[in-house]
Amino acid sequence: MPMILVTPLSAVEESIRRYSPSHLVTLLSPEHMINTPEGLVAERHLRLGVNDVADAWESDCAPCADHVGSLIEFGRGWTAEAPLLVHCWAGVSRSMAAAYVLLCDRLGPGAEHDIARTIRARAPHACPNPLIVRLADAALGRNGSMISAIEAIGCGTIVVEGRCVEFPLTLRDTAA
Repeated sequence: MPMILVTPLSAVEESIRRYSPSHLVTLLSPEHMINTPEGLVAERHLRLGVNDVADAWESDCAPCADHVGSLIEFGRGWTAEAPLLVHCWAGVSRSMAAAYVLLCDRLGPGAEHDIARTIRARAPHACPNPLIVRLADAALGRNGSMISAIEAIGCGTIVVEGRCVEFPLTLRDTAA
């Protein structure tokens, strides 16, 4: 089944063994950036060196429009024949926002609230990075619908680290 997986950094190697993803998105602070894991092709590994901040002024390495543009372009190059794995340090904020962006782009306008509710149902710990969501809302021309959908689900249960979460590409398969 075509899906996007979200994991913390600590579960990347196990998730690669278990799911055999064709593509990997890494969202880590530049000083913690990883190399492409064994078994994956470097050209199918998007490495975004960004800090987990809600506003650009908070960091020299804040997510920006170029990062989000690269994420969207990378996602459009994924054929969905094998899973796409997305991770950040904890699997809670940056990676959940990236998965949300990829799903919104893939499923099209009008699906934003359904996708956000699916994220909450499947990942009670999710707290998608609001800066990434705002940048993607602008890039995809969603006129605030992505932002309002994420605001509607609020921040999730506070955890130190999330778990591996599967997001099938069809909304009817995304119920918890």
